[in-house]
Amino acid sequence: MSEHDPRSHGAGMMLAAVLGLALASTAFATSVKADEEEEKPYTISEDGVVDWYTFSGFRHYHAECHVCHGPDGLGSTFAPALAETMKEMSYDDYAEVVVNGRENVGTTAQSKMPSFGENLNVMCFLDDIYAYLKARADGALGRGRPKKEAKPEEAKERDNDCLS
Repeated sequence: MSEHDPRSHGAGMMLAAVLGLALASTAFATSVKADEEEEKPYTISEDGVVDWYTFSGFRHYHAECHVCHGPDGLGSTFAPALAETMKEMSYDDYAEVVVNGRENVGTTAQSKMPSFGENLNVMCFLDDIYAYLKARADGALGRGRPKKEAKPEEAKERDNDCLS
């Protein structure tokens, strides 16, 4: 076939489509693998001791969030179970909802999550609360107050800088 033969153009298009599909499937497989290998935002030892930041998340969750979302992220009649919601929610979506709030209006129900963007007791510990909720969502952390590591100096400095 010559380069002016219409069949050669079709073969080129077919080759491009096959290569495109191969690249797309490789990218998808890489994305899925990256999601599966995503680093956990928490550390829990074999004896159940959590890192300081996850413990801090537990404390701040129960100081600010559990009133609506229930103890241990189990939900209430007023707000959803975050231990379930966080199974599918990305960090960016979590931060968006916490910082800006969210309102859902349906034909039979309405719910409103207020904005916590100006609440330092939430914003200074946003990552910690996320780590705690992801540990609960992943089934890595059970109910109740977890055993904790000592508070590292960097956490003391972070807290002082943020809350000052």
